[in-house]
Amino acid sequence: MNYFMPHSPAESSRPLAITTVPSPRPHISLVAPCYNEEAVLPELYQRCTRTLTEVTGGDYELILINDGSTDATWPMIHKLAEGDPHLVGVDLSRNFGHQRALTAGLSMARGEAIFVIDADLQDPPELLGEMLRLLNSGADVVYGQRLSREAESRFKRWSAAAFYRLLAWLSEVDIPHDTGDFRLMRRPVVEALLAMPEYHRFVRGMVAWLGFKQLPLRYHREKRFAGVTKYPLRRMLRLAADAITSFSIAPLRVSTYFGFLFSGFALLSLFYILGSWLFFNAAPGWTSLMVLTAIIGGVQLIAVGIMGEYLGRIYLEVKRRPNFIIREITSVHPLTPSSGGENGDGG
Repeated sequence: MNYFMPHSPAESSRPLAITTVPSPRPHISLVAPCYNEEAVLPELYQRCTRTLTEVTGGDYELILINDGSTDATWPMIHKLAEGDPHLVGVDLSRNFGHQRALTAGLSMARGEAIFVIDADLQDPPELLGEMLRLLNSGADVVYGQRLSREAESRFKRWSAAAFYRLLAWLSEVDIPHDTGDFRLMRRPVVEALLAMPEYHRFVRGMVAWLGFKQLPLRYHREKRFAGVTKYPLRRMLRLAADAITSFSIAPLRVSTYFGFLFSGFALLSLFYILGSWLFFNAAPGWTSLMVLTAIIGGVQLIAVGIMGEYLGRIYLEVKRRPNFIIREITSVHPLTPSSGGENGDGG
């Protein structure tokens, strides 16, 4: 199978037919990674189930991935799955991080279209109908683009805007501004995405790299329904580093440019020192020497650090460890991941 193109142009652009007749492949799969979301889970389940039923007439599956939660998230998912044949619960063996948990959910999804949403309900699942209309108009991917970010701090809004614009400047891939993983994708796109095995994953950038026809749905992002953010500053910086190193080698080039720049400064300083010694009989100044040493040493350390970031990622990639490991699956369907990880002794 060719993972990087739809089976045919007609298949890519045809509307997705809605049916209530059970089929091997449901109309839509909703994928939501969950990490310590016991306070949000009942509302998430209720709103997603209601929206999916209204849009598909009941031909859907809801996939909730427990990413190593330490609260009651997994017992709640397990209990919900026992009473709902549409629900698939996936329990990872530990916390692998949002992007790999999302990859685990995508590997389980069987739908003709896959709807990705965060568990915190900042992205309204009720927008699925509008996304589906855009998908049926000929798009392969419909991604949510934020017009506003309700109840988020000024620093969070400023840093997010700065990050996306920096990434756009550094990257050769056109990654849309102000977007997250909230999107609806056709199955050929998801299969192409799962064929990309890299360990440090920035899914929204990987989807942009794939190409296909992608359209935005602009919306106002809501405040978190309950609980606390799972992306503190430390994780935001880690995601930013993964994004930049995955889609750009510009930092390596910048370190080279700095090397040439400060080599030029050093050459000019050499001329100055020689001129002072020959014509003014002046001894070299300790201050200027220390300043030059500090500047050049700092640039060297920055360059080494940038190369270390890329080298560390190469080291992790060549080990070829799975992106995730599934400990248990709770579903009435005999499901296994299609790619990207390993399945444990699932239920």
